[in-house]
Amino acid sequence: MFRFAHPDFLYLLFLVPVLLVFFVYARIVKSKAIKRYGNPLLLAELMPDVSTKRQHLKFWLLLAAITMVIFVIAGPQFGSKLETVKRQGVEIMVCLDVSNSMLAEDMSPNRLEKAKQMLSRLTDGFTNDKVGLIVFAGDAFTQLPITSDYISAKMFLSSINPSMISTQGTAIGAAINLAARSFTPDENTEKAIVLITDGENHEDDAIGAAKAVSDKGIHVNIVGMGDPKGSPIPIEGSNNYLKDKDGNVVITKLNEQMAQEIAAAGNGLYVRADNTNSALKALQKEIEKMNKSELDSKVYSEYDEQFQVFAWIALFLLIADFFTLDRKNRIFRKVKLFS
Repeated sequence: MFRFAHPDFLYLLFLVPVLLVFFVYARIVKSKAIKRYGNPLLLAELMPDVSTKRQHLKFWLLLAAITMVIFVIAGPQFGSKLETVKRQGVEIMVCLDVSNSMLAEDMSPNRLEKAKQMLSRLTDGFTNDKVGLIVFAGDAFTQLPITSDYISAKMFLSSINPSMISTQGTAIGAAINLAARSFTPDENTEKAIVLITDGENHEDDAIGAAKAVSDKGIHVNIVGMGDPKGSPIPIEGSNNYLKDKDGNVVITKLNEQMAQEIAAAGNGLYVRADNTNSALKALQKEIEKMNKSELDSKVYSEYDEQFQVFAWIALFLLIADFFTLDRKNRIFRKVKLFS
């Protein structure tokens, strides 16, 4: 497959017809100027060394060289062959709580944004690993299937907000079960779930789900978001806080005990996040302890640069233009190649 790395530079090719028009106009003006001095045929006899065809040739050589230089700048490439590469890594499924309680501001700027910042930095540390993303509240669904495309992972991460799921709650068990089904069937690859939540409104059997996936060799790591003392939930776009049906301000608290129990059942790590990077470092250390295994990943090969061909042609044309004189060489005057 052939392509140009910088196709916008091809607009410079519009200069070619402009230069051509300018050359024709210059020749017409020059011809009229000669006619004012006398008969062109008689004047040609008085200028035996002048060669119009050489001047035309020099123009066409220069014009062709400019065209080749534009192609060089545009970056011609050839390649794009699909190939299979071997990578050593692990598989990580991230489950992110997007319930309204994650908007509490007991962490800066709030629980959800802090979690997204942490995950973004965690993704930056991946090299050959595979990562997937599940969002959950009262229900859970896959936001990004497991992949080694970290750019897409960070792109999906930035768009996450509580409005993605209308059903409120914290269905941790459903998120764990969905994550377990989202891994590749490769039994030799070590797998782990990273679950980030405040544990509010815990609804299903998350401990049982964590124990079940742990029996399959999948570790369940929990990152607790928030303060156990509690914090109100701000309403987006206003200065008010979420209230219950009796008009009391809702206070959301990190359910740390429940999070620790889930991590224990899932044979994983529990760490509480704060406004430092301690939780991130603990999580990275836990992932680094996992055994790296061989992963198959299909990627597109690099495009091969092909500008060298156009560059050599441009150089040859410029050299030919340099050695092509405007006037006939006295030594080769009898040679009628350009007459």
